[in-house]
Amino acid sequence: MHLVAQIVTALVALIHVYIVLLETVLFGTRGRRVFGLSKEQAEVLRPAMSNQGCYNGFLVAALCVGWLHPDAGTGAAFTIFGLCCVAVAGIWGTLTVKRSILFIQTVPAVLALALRALA
Repeated sequence: MHLVAQIVTALVALIHVYIVLLETVLFGTRGRRVFGLSKEQAEVLRPAMSNQGCYNGFLVAALCVGWLHPDAGTGAAFTIFGLCCVAVAGIWGTLTVKRSILFIQTVPAVLALALRALA
């Protein structure tokens, strides 16, 4: 069960790496299409999306510290913190932006947390 929890956590991290790229480096091209924005809308939103991408990068960082930290307890704390932050951010995004965020962010994070609890 622990291996499955690690795999789902890795999936959450990879989803967020992709989100970081969409909101920063790829925002003017692929990101704009994914978010359904016109070129004009994207230019107005670019600074805010870049900032949002930075925050998503911190979520990835927390999950990575969880894997890499030499102390298992500290690593677990970082992983749980990161997954909880992803879940809360996903709920907020669902309420304020788009319903599909619930399934893209929150469900995988909650699944990873549940699997960790069962491991």
